[in-house]
Amino acid sequence: MADFTELLRDQIRHGLTAAQQYLAAAVYFDAQRLPQLADQTYAHAARHRGHALRMVQYLLDRDVAVRVGGLDEVRPDFDAPREAIAFLLAREETITTQISALAATARAAGDYLGEQFTQWFLREQVDEVAALTTLLAVLDRDGNLFDVEEFVRRELPGTAKTYATAPKMAGEGRA
Repeated sequence: MADFTELLRDQIRHGLTAAQQYLAAAVYFDAQRLPQLADQTYAHAARHRGHALRMVQYLLDRDVAVRVGGLDEVRPDFDAPREAIAFLLAREETITTQISALAATARAAGDYLGEQFTQWFLREQVDEVAALTTLLAVLDRDGNLFDVEEFVRRELPGTAKTYATAPKMAGEGRA
């Protein structure tokens, strides 16, 4: 089994890839003239970038070498809004599995700092998967994109709540 540090380095790449994937989906929604879905998805792109930067800062704080390299493949095109939302949900489920593996690896190694660090990300993943699952259910139930846009505007705020226990992001708070 890979060690926690290696998995966390991999997760930085996964997080930056997720940010780029959300950006690609946001551009798709914008091109489809779905401004609420686009705004929501642009916000998620920024959040995933922030998640990766929180991981970078953790490694820097632990005096562990960090390098930011290339990204995994990003899907730029979708045939329908439902396909894009389902794809993003599948991506979030994969990220949840990856973060869970990080937590399990830290626990198995007795790395209590690493295990505690992952807890915030696990809570974030519960929120991410729940929001996309709900959005997909609303789309499947209603089917009318105008109604879905209204639902997003009304029920899914563009800025997600930030828990007080959120780890610091790299580059945050510098003058």
